[in-house]
Amino acid sequence: MPKTILRSKTLATRKGLAAEQVDAMSLSIQERFLALPEFQTARSIALYSPIHNEVETVLVARQALDLGKRVCFPAAVGEHLSFREVRDLSELHPGRFGILEPQGASLDPTFFDLIVVPGICFDSYGRRIGYGKGFYDKALHRMEGAGRLVAFCYGFQLLSEILGEPHDVVMDLIITEERVVRVHNNIGGTQL
Repeated sequence: MPKTILRSKTLATRKGLAAEQVDAMSLSIQERFLALPEFQTARSIALYSPIHNEVETVLVARQALDLGKRVCFPAAVGEHLSFREVRDLSELHPGRFGILEPQGASLDPTFFDLIVVPGICFDSYGRRIGYGKGFYDKALHRMEGAGRLVAFCYGFQLLSEILGEPHDVVMDLIITEERVVRVHNNIGGTQL
């Protein structure tokens, strides 16, 4: 199925979720993430501010801050994302697209141990379909060789396979409310 159709169908399903569903599934996803050894040992984490019923990240942010980890969120600057540190979630304010973002100084994108990435669809090979604007694609290319890439998504957003392109940056971990998928280059993932 073409990316445009996958994107529109999956986005419509996600936007149709009730607030209670988003809260319950987001809680499960975040709890799975917080239990991972990768989170326990990480010193720095890049998160995102959710829109359109994306998986929430506030529990992860609060827990990471409470543990003394460095936490960053993206801000849209021109056609790129700039990741900026926050010490408190009150530092996030609506940005140019109405998405909560920080105002602080940018950090080197290779600084992060874990980068939590939003998206509309993912597959067990770690491929991702975003909104189609390229903000995260550009940012992920700048982060290559940095920390592990982690996708937060609902179970219905994790597809068996999506059409990949040579320039795609693949996720290392995909976390849904039902499971954790550890992606292994070109062979799909191990489900936990």
